[in-house]
Amino acid sequence: MIVTLAAIGRLKASDPEQVMTKDWLSRAEGLGKPMGFRGVGLLEIDPKLRDPDRDKESACLLAALEPGTLIIALDEQGHSPGSVGFAHKLSGWRDAGHRQINLVIGGPDGHGQDLKNAATVTLAFGSWTWPHKLVRAMAAEQIYRAMTILAGTPYHRV
Repeated sequence: MIVTLAAIGRLKASDPEQVMTKDWLSRAEGLGKPMGFRGVGLLEIDPKLRDPDRDKESACLLAALEPGTLIIALDEQGHSPGSVGFAHKLSGWRDAGHRQINLVIGGPDGHGQDLKNAATVTLAFGSWTWPHKLVRAMAAEQIYRAMTILAGTPYHRV
């Protein structure tokens, strides 16, 4: 299974959040390969809009994702399964034969209705509102943490 973190907007390579995001995704990819996770990556979508428009941003995200792949919307209104719960969800999707999943971060106004409708599940990092740059890094770290939980490494301490 391929795990993709898809986000509206592009960060500069030197942004600390981008450095952290790419580092955690790279670590997750290396750790995940022996467990059947064929790839872990980042997809940045820049819709080049003058003003934020969640419906247009969602349409750009949906157009960039391979049809038939699992969509996990990251949204403050979503469910918070915890790190272990998320790891079990990832392994369950892999074991069910899903070829690719996409964790999707919307623009500043959130996701449009079409993306919400297309999402298999909506997850949240609690009820707080987080800056999009930090959400990328946090999501990347949770993907890595899930891989460490599934691999049985001591990274995740309970």
